[in-house]
Amino acid sequence: MKMRNVTYWIFLAPCLLALFVVLVLPFIQGVYYSLTEYNGFQVNEFVGFENYLNIFKDEQFLYSLMFTGGFSIASVIGINVIGLLLALFVTQKMGRVNTIFRTVFFMPNLIGGIILGFIWQFIFLKAFEGVAAVTGLDFFKGWLSNTETGFWGLVILFIWQMSGYIMIIYISFLNNIPDELVEAATIDGASTWQRFWRIKFPLLAPAFTVSLFLSLSNAFKVYDQNMALTAGGPFNSTQMATMNIYDTAFKIQDMGYAQAKAIIFLLIITIISVIQLYLTRKREIDL
Repeated sequence: MKMRNVTYWIFLAPCLLALFVVLVLPFIQGVYYSLTEYNGFQVNEFVGFENYLNIFKDEQFLYSLMFTGGFSIASVIGINVIGLLLALFVTQKMGRVNTIFRTVFFMPNLIGGIILGFIWQFIFLKAFEGVAAVTGLDFFKGWLSNTETGFWGLVILFIWQMSGYIMIIYISFLNNIPDELVEAATIDGASTWQRFWRIKFPLLAPAFTVSLFLSLSNAFKVYDQNMALTAGGPFNSTQMATMNIYDTAFKIQDMGYAQAKAIIFLLIITIISVIQLYLTRKREIDL
């Protein structure tokens, strides 16, 4: 028994060491730097909690947090609604066509965020301007030069990228719902909507837990799409929290302050994610 325990720890040690070196040690180092005046090369002064106090006076960072929160809410709702609808569509009995649709819907997730940003930048700037010229509708003009439409441009891009990925999760859970339950409801005269809402939807609660967590955490971490599509413009009005932290660290060279922002941002994401997991897990039903 003792030999087995020793072997267990021998095999586990490299993984624990890697986690410590890659995650734990940088985090501890980052907490220390957040308490200092650090420019990326040397620590000039230990300032304690001054960096954290300055965050509450930083209007641009507070705005970027609110902008990121609004973006995350809109994106999470859109991604999960569309992802579920796509999953319901491709789980219909359509033969080999299902595989083609699944591949097509999942493909945007394979494209890098920078490339996606430039693709949609072309659509919003060139394609929309062409539509505006043909139809005469001002709605399609200047999508990325306006704060409101720039916001929805980011949401559309992110939904297009993530919906296919979330679709796969819903597909796996839909396929695990016993056919007997659906058949029994059909025999009892339940309509298509009633079968979905009364049987499938409650049994998809574990899928909602996973999908909401993934879409929420990814929405908060968006950076490359934001940089490629709007670069935070106009006048930083579409700047997300990650871009604000990056600019503070590498443009202003105030890495101690940027690290304090990053830790506050991490705490916000952690708290929201824990609350989301707690609430959604309460709704899960075991088959």
